Amino acid sequence: MKENYAFVMMIKDKWWREFCRVKSEGRDVYSYVEGGWAPPRGASLIFFYVTKPARQIAAYAEFIERKVGDAKRLWKEHGPESVLSSEEKYLEFVKGKERVSFIRFKNLKEATEPIPLDKILALLGLRRLSRKGFYVDKEAANDMLTLMKC
Repeated sequence: MKENYAFVMMIKDKWWREFCRVKSEGRDVYSYVEGGWAPPRGASLIFFYVTKPARQIAAYAEFIERKVGDAKRLWKEHGPESVLSSEEKYLEFVKGKERVSFIRFKNLKEATEPIPLDKILALLGLRRLSRKGFYVDKEAANDMLTLMKC
């Protein structure tokens, strides 16, 4: 059985640009918000695959934890770590879901050379990527870091 060393997370370009913006402001810890029980449950690293139009792995970060729970309670605990600028925007984003996931991470590093989709598929021996993201083992993660020149 392969280890779940790193997780490749799918992120929309809109949200990726927001994480880049807050990174430039010097933020240390970040939270990516999703409704329900979102992966990953555990990993050492998170890779960020930016969907269309970029279609590339643009960065990685150290995984802290995934917190799943009551939407209002988690906003109070970790809302400022997200890229959502207000509780109102957050509640609109989660659309009344009672349970949400906050994927917490730190040390966000942008790739010097992002990995395009075709290279990711070739490296991992895949025909397409899972829309919900997927785990990779330590060897694949190290190969990805090498390609990214981080």
